[in-house]
Amino acid sequence: MGADGNNMTSMRTGHSEMSVRLASNEAPKAQDPMTTWQRLLPVRSSTHRLDTLRAVSPHTATDAGFTLIELMVVLLILAILLAIAIPTFLGVTKSANDRAAQSNLNTAMLNAKAAYQSNSQTYTGVSVATLSSAEPSLSFIAGASTGQGVISVNATDGHAIVLAAFSKSNNCWYQIDNPSGSFQTVAAPFTATAASVTGSGSNSPMASPTNPSAGSIFFPTVPGTVYVEVKGDSTTADCNALTPAYHGTSYQWTTTGFPSI
Repeated sequence: MGADGNNMTSMRTGHSEMSVRLASNEAPKAQDPMTTWQRLLPVRSSTHRLDTLRAVSPHTATDAGFTLIELMVVLLILAILLAIAIPTFLGVTKSANDRAAQSNLNTAMLNAKAAYQSNSQTYTGVSVATLSSAEPSLSFIAGASTGQGVISVNATDGHAIVLAAFSKSNNCWYQIDNPSGSFQTVAAPFTATAASVTGSGSNSPMASPTNPSAGSIFFPTVPGTVYVEVKGDSTTADCNALTPAYHGTSYQWTTTGFPSI
């Protein structure tokens, strides 16, 4: 009986140890839900992609690129875009240059009119030095304008003042202030023969631009402010408030604002 008891005790102990070992072996399996097929799935997917790449033709894999026709189509599209963009860009640039010259003339004229009022309403004594002191951001000269920031000045008449600015677009812009409409016949560009020279001296605002004969320009003597454009004259010496000349493609003046030829 003693031996049988010991045997039974050993069997129970062995059974308990086996249960503990089985439980310890099964615990990780319960924590890892992935099956063997799921673990192999990325490997199978990579293998499938590799097989697909190997099945591609060697010529397709190594010679892939743009064809000559595709490149020609791209170049044609670029050429069309450039053909549209370049004229637009040049037009905007020319317009910006003209606007800069006009703005500088307006600024100079404001200072000239202020000097006119403070000088007992006469332009006598309003000189390059006077305007340079009033507006140092601009250059004033008693000669031809060489740029849109260089203002040619003529106030020798005393009754009126003529300002000129040469634009990079090869246009010369003039602004004349003649408060009373009177002038001295000996002072250019206001002369008694103004109306007889190529029609440019007519006292009626020009509704449309003209192309007069090359030569001197004589400005109208209407009271108030006159705006003049000489278009297409690349000779900077012509853009002179003292002795204006015309060798351009068209000419126009108005009393309401700068012309747009």
